[in-house]
Amino acid sequence: MALLKNRTARPHRNLVRTYAEDLRLFGTPASRVGLVAMLAALLLLPTVVQDDFWLSVLIYSGITAIGAIGLNLLTGYCGQISLGHAFFIGAGAYCAALVGGDAGLPLPLWLLASAAVGAILGGLIGPFTLRLRGHYLAIVTLGLIFIGEHLWRNLRDLTGGNNGTSVLAQPTIGPVDLGAIEIAGENYSRNQGYFWLVWVLVAVVALLAKNLARTRPGRALRAVRDHDQAAEVIGVRAGRYKIGAFMVSSAIASMAGALFGSYQQHVSPDDWTLLLSIQYIAIIIVGGLGTIFGSILGAIFVGALPALIDEYSGAIPGVATEAGGDGFISVFALNQAIFGLLIVLFLVFEPRGLAGIWFRVKAYFKAWPFSY
Repeated sequence: MALLKNRTARPHRNLVRTYAEDLRLFGTPASRVGLVAMLAALLLLPTVVQDDFWLSVLIYSGITAIGAIGLNLLTGYCGQISLGHAFFIGAGAYCAALVGGDAGLPLPLWLLASAAVGAILGGLIGPFTLRLRGHYLAIVTLGLIFIGEHLWRNLRDLTGGNNGTSVLAQPTIGPVDLGAIEIAGENYSRNQGYFWLVWVLVAVVALLAKNLARTRPGRALRAVRDHDQAAEVIGVRAGRYKIGAFMVSSAIASMAGALFGSYQQHVSPDDWTLLLSIQYIAIIIVGGLGTIFGSILGAIFVGALPALIDEYSGAIPGVATEAGGDGFISVFALNQAIFGLLIVLFLVFEPRGLAGIWFRVKAYFKAWPFSY
């Protein structure tokens, strides 16, 4: 009888993971250690890296990561290809100029207002994409770039026309100005304050997006991506989820645009071109489609390239740093070539992106010494 009891006993609790444990974002000791390391890096990095150039590169990378998370929710999780991401980013920047600059409202309000404008625009455009997929959807969203360019150049009272407009939205929360922080008698620069602001928002947006992807709506989005007709058969309302994905993606993109405008303090229609949309496509492909942290990896890897090329273009042979200068390729053309090359190389040799490489490395060490 005792032997029978032993045979029918439950496995040890350490060998069994419950459903609730699987849903935890930081359910293992290694993940919790990684979380502590990321928080330490967030707090200490601006005090260690005090060079304004490198801080600005990290700030632009963080802003790009927010926009890339939004696009990955739409393309990587829902399977809706969009080439109009730059349109929503531009809309968010101009909204920040109006609400945060002209109206003088604080950071939470102009950031939420920009997200709301993006969600509304995404909701208006979403229904037109219900019967489209693949290349047809990409062409429709491509039209947003040209519509936006016309609007940004002709709505002069809002956008300043071809000359652009100043974005005076201040990063203030009540009496605290994140652009000029003073803690315990120590003054921190504008770049240091914006670094903390941007990367805290990256963490918040990534956490919300990850939780969305792990819940029922996230599973529905993946079902629509894999086969929308089969998803309809099992009860998923594909049209509603497609529109919802457009709204969430557009809201996050507009938030990124608002941060970009506030940090740069001046924007123009030349900032929201097709190249920007292609850059975001390259980011989510290089980082990894259908992964949140892949969007952040791709933003750091690809998003920093334009700033680095602009800074060190004089040391690159054959690059013309100014119009009419020596060289067979301009800085702008070099950026385009690099984005195109990265897209091709990763699609051919590493379709899962940098996230796929990380998954393989993690699986190798988990199975060690039996991995091969």
